Amino acid sequence: MHILLTGGTGLIGRQLIARLENHKITVLTRSIVNARKVMPESVSLIDSLDGVKNFDEFDAVINLAGEPIVDKRWSEHQKGVISTSRWGLTEKLVEMIHASSNPPHTFISGSAVGYYSDQKDKILDETLVVEKDDFAHQICANWEKIAQKASSEHTRVCLLRTGIVLSTQGGAMTKMLLPYRFGLGGPIGDGEQYFPWIHIEDMVEGIVYLLEQQSLSGPFNLSAPNPVTNKEFSRTLAATLRRPHFLFTPAFAIKILLGEAGQLLLDSQRAVPKALIEAGYQFKHPELAPALSHLLRS
Repeated sequence: MHILLTGGTGLIGRQLIARLENHKITVLTRSIVNARKVMPESVSLIDSLDGVKNFDEFDAVINLAGEPIVDKRWSEHQKGVISTSRWGLTEKLVEMIHASSNPPHTFISGSAVGYYSDQKDKILDETLVVEKDDFAHQICANWEKIAQKASSEHTRVCLLRTGIVLSTQGGAMTKMLLPYRFGLGGPIGDGEQYFPWIHIEDMVEGIVYLLEQQSLSGPFNLSAPNPVTNKEFSRTLAATLRRPHFLFTPAFAIKILLGEAGQLLLDSQRAVPKALIEAGYQFKHPELAPALSHLLRS
């Protein structure tokens, strides 16, 4: 296939490109110079869609781009940056798909388990319809709504409701490791909030599975079949590193540090990948302890 990829320089994008080495890849990036430093020579790079009339040459579009959501406090300006980086680009991609006489057969577009908002210990699959007014839900719900506009008899749309991607090459886990290695790790708040995690290998293989299975469409939870509470995750990570586990970060400290964005660490989403499993995907890392051992051993 010839695949157009956005977000190619991110953690998931880089791993996905390596996995799709037998396909022709074009990456849309903000900086060709910086992207070339981390991209294989075989990957084509473009920094704008302005010179692209349509998507007739592409068989699939995979949309992973977006401003990191938890790196900064959610000022009104930052909320605008987060929203525009997702909604604006997705709208443009949808427009280009509709402008094509031979459109891509597949559009895979990002979302997150933040779609579900805070659901305590309720088990969440893709059939749950959520209507909430918090920022994380609104971001995901509108992102999905825009992406779904690409759906037609020629183009199927798959939505990636992604959990916390575990990898030692970047993302949330690399930020956690340092305090845990010094024995300073621990649960956040009361630790009872569910933590929907996924090993980077299953994240990538899940996307490839959706790309290759032409009958699949709709939302998919990209999270492991066995979500755990934040307390259990913290205890398991400390045990894997053979470090003590007795500290915790109170909820009020998270709210002071991150403000409204702290909800991402305190909300509970017990998301399960029902749609992906029913579609036939078999997880390589369904349990947390072996998944962490695999990553840290590697």
